[in-house]
Amino acid sequence: MSSTVLTRTLTAALGAALAMSVFTPPAAGDPPGHAPGQSEPQGWELADRIRKEVQPPRIPQRPFDITDYGADPNGDRDSTDAIADAIDAAAEKGGGKVVVPEGEFHTGAIRLRSNIELHVSDGATVRFSQDPADYLPAVKTRWEGVELYNYSSFIYAHDVEDVAITGGGTLDGQADDEHWWPWKEEPNGDGGVIETEHRDQLFRWAAEGTPVEQRRFDDSKLRPNFVQFYESENILLEDVTLTNSPMWMIHPVLSENVTVDNVTLDSPVGPNSDGVNPESSRNVVIKNSSFDNGDDCIAIKSGRNEDGRRIGVPSENIVIHDNTMADGHGGVTIGSEMSGDVYNVFAEDNVMDSENLDRALRIKTNSVRGGTVEQVYFRDNDIPQIGGEVIRINFQYEEGDAGEHTPTVRDIRIENVHSTGGEFGLYLLGYEQSPISDVTIRDSTFADVDSPMELEHVDNLRLENVDINDEHYDEVIDAGAAD
Repeated sequence: MSSTVLTRTLTAALGAALAMSVFTPPAAGDPPGHAPGQSEPQGWELADRIRKEVQPPRIPQRPFDITDYGADPNGDRDSTDAIADAIDAAAEKGGGKVVVPEGEFHTGAIRLRSNIELHVSDGATVRFSQDPADYLPAVKTRWEGVELYNYSSFIYAHDVEDVAITGGGTLDGQADDEHWWPWKEEPNGDGGVIETEHRDQLFRWAAEGTPVEQRRFDDSKLRPNFVQFYESENILLEDVTLTNSPMWMIHPVLSENVTVDNVTLDSPVGPNSDGVNPESSRNVVIKNSSFDNGDDCIAIKSGRNEDGRRIGVPSENIVIHDNTMADGHGGVTIGSEMSGDVYNVFAEDNVMDSENLDRALRIKTNSVRGGTVEQVYFRDNDIPQIGGEVIRINFQYEEGDAGEHTPTVRDIRIENVHSTGGEFGLYLLGYEQSPISDVTIRDSTFADVDSPMELEHVDNLRLENVDINDEHYDEVIDAGAAD
């Protein structure tokens, strides 16, 4: 394991700083992410504070080798019960390091407990069952921003603290063209798609206010996530490789103090295989990791529509640095499930390099989703290749302007960003009643784009020492409706 898990400790001051509950949204009039009445750092000073405060969990390093509990390193027998027994034994001792040694292990759902580190050693591969029954009974989860009871994620933790997944081994979800992925398009016999049918039912229940306990999908076609931490804190994922995911790969929900460090997220083929999706979570650092995904590399979320507004917990204080991103719909994305708001997002020193990466920075919403996004900082990111828009903020995502929850996007700061290729340098589409406002771009170049800008309903776009193709910009632009 990482030597950091046990040896680092939180000081009393840092513990107090992180003691603010993720379940309490900021009071009206207070800066997002800040305790009422306190004077707190802003901008990149806040990012530095977040980096210092988000520390690894403290977990006893007493080892519990899963083969001692009957796990089969040859992959001939199912090891689900043996892994569970090792986790239980460690938990009964007050916590420990559950070791997956070199070998190949087959398992169903893994349920983590407090004070447990799941260490997947170099040379170890954990292959997850392709049988949906192995992820029952249903657990409380979120699916595209809506609460329900559905299949367990492959690795699931609820209401835990001090938990980690580490090691140089591989977690293989075994999703492929015959398992999990086809649910996205599997016909229901009536001209529709089974997953869409179940998805629509879930969204109807949320809109009608059906209690979460009654939103049960015990035999559904709603694909599970790969790794999910729900209502948990002090979380570390370090050094592991995740591949072949059924859907979203790492999904902290209503959680706090999360570190993703040197993780490889390799699932470029499957649908909706986002890399890391913090949702309604606070104090998250994503660093030194490699992304190659069939959807967004990183997507920051806070719940969808009525459910997001009912829970009302934003995602805030997210720091993303020193990552590499290849294929994906977006490098750093906010939305589209952002009804609970997103504040204080920082991305720097990332490399986004693929003609199959559609956007570098993307914010997507509409008046059905609603929500506020503010204080987004994006600097020193290198973009040698890009497929679509370098910066895309779009209020016309999916439903367009069809609801009563007008979104707000403001206070976006972009510095020292250099890109080559793509369809647009800037693609900003707001609403007349709610323009995208206060976007500053400075000391940046967008070379060889097909079109420099597409702007609609944008207020106070400040371009300072910006070059797009062969044109230099030092000006403030206010844009109304497109011609």
